[in-house]
Amino acid sequence: MHRICLTLPTNRACAGTISEIRAEAAYAAGHFDVEVHLLILDSAERPVFAEHAKVVAEAQPVPNVLVHHLDEAAQRDFLRRVIERAELPAELPGPAALLDLMLPSGVSYGACTNRAFLLAAALGCRSVHRRDSDSSYQLHDGEPVFPIHHELASLGKRALDAAAGVCETVLEPDQEQRPVVLVGSSFVGELSVDISEIQRLDPEVYHEVVSLWAPFDRSAQEKRELVEESFRGAGTEPFTGDHSLLTVVDPMRVDMCNVSFHQVHEQVPLPPATDTIGSDYFLLHLVRDAQLPGVLHNRNIVNFYTGERRTDPGFLAYQLRFAKFFLSMLYFNAIYRAMAEAGPSLLDEEYRVRVGAVTALVRESVRLDRAENTSRLDVLDRCYRRLGGRYAAFADLLAGRRGELLDEARSDIEDFARLIEAWEPLIRASKATSVHQLPSR
Repeated sequence: MHRICLTLPTNRACAGTISEIRAEAAYAAGHFDVEVHLLILDSAERPVFAEHAKVVAEAQPVPNVLVHHLDEAAQRDFLRRVIERAELPAELPGPAALLDLMLPSGVSYGACTNRAFLLAAALGCRSVHRRDSDSSYQLHDGEPVFPIHHELASLGKRALDAAAGVCETVLEPDQEQRPVVLVGSSFVGELSVDISEIQRLDPEVYHEVVSLWAPFDRSAQEKRELVEESFRGAGTEPFTGDHSLLTVVDPMRVDMCNVSFHQVHEQVPLPPATDTIGSDYFLLHLVRDAQLPGVLHNRNIVNFYTGERRTDPGFLAYQLRFAKFFLSMLYFNAIYRAMAEAGPSLLDEEYRVRVGAVTALVRESVRLDRAENTSRLDVLDRCYRRLGGRYAAFADLLAGRRGELLDEARSDIEDFARLIEAWEPLIRASKATSVHQLPSR
């Protein structure tokens, strides 16, 4: 029996989702030879946290399922002890700066998942399986369709051995000896990014805005194709039966609410950028570009929007994260292109990531000219003013922060490079650190 970490990061009320993910943990423990550590990283306000804690406390115990419900104070305490134990070199960020990258005051999709990676290492888990609080499971014949079924069937196996447990295999012969480090799927329901209103208001603006995440040298046709498939997941078709494909997985086919990692998450972290959607997708690209095998299945999760996004403050916060996503793509598009060119040379003879090679590519991207990002802000300003109303108000906010946002996009990449360099000692220290502080005697 080995340990796995099923994790749910949240900063919102999601008692129903917690109950559902407990059911997935019970399914995993009941159908596979695993001990499931359900890790709930809860940054919600105290009344909401208390509601979540009640759901956890009142649930019936399940054999081989252990629940860890940590508020930010508990997460911060763990991180402080890990950072102290890691004894990082002086040229890396100091303890306070590193703690801020791991647990920032703003929303960070990458940082919350990085915390799950470190905590999973402390719990002795060999894989991490991530879900989101604004999602639920599909039903088939009245029963929930749990992605962990496919994740545990293949994750960590040599691709040649995993082939017996999937429906179809599309791999080159030299890829069959490599480990399956990623198993994932997508979602059905609402767009993954809350921009359907823009599409309804003005399809031309929608096309121009969404195409901003493409490299500027892409053709008009390539941009149209990107816009057509962006943020749509697997559409709206319900689950009718299993299909799994062993392949080098396309990042566009996987969502971070429905993903699992083996090994690679202990080698390279996710970008810790704050208030930036998409900052948690880096490992999907690294796995694809290094030509590591994965499994793509069709147990898609149901995506939905919470009411907070519909408020005026929620709208402005989300649109800022959307704008910062576009600015981050100046750097990530260049990094992804360089990683794709490097291909399997990103791996050593044991199929582990050559961390130094990835760090070098990240650092190289920092030197890029920011003219593209200036153009991105110009397009957003013009398009949002054309939409009018609260979009025009958001354009005013962007206009007042142009220089700051350009600087943040670059410094976010610099922070990412520093965190990559610190990651190996942080993982090593986590494996020697207790998740829960023992009382002093």
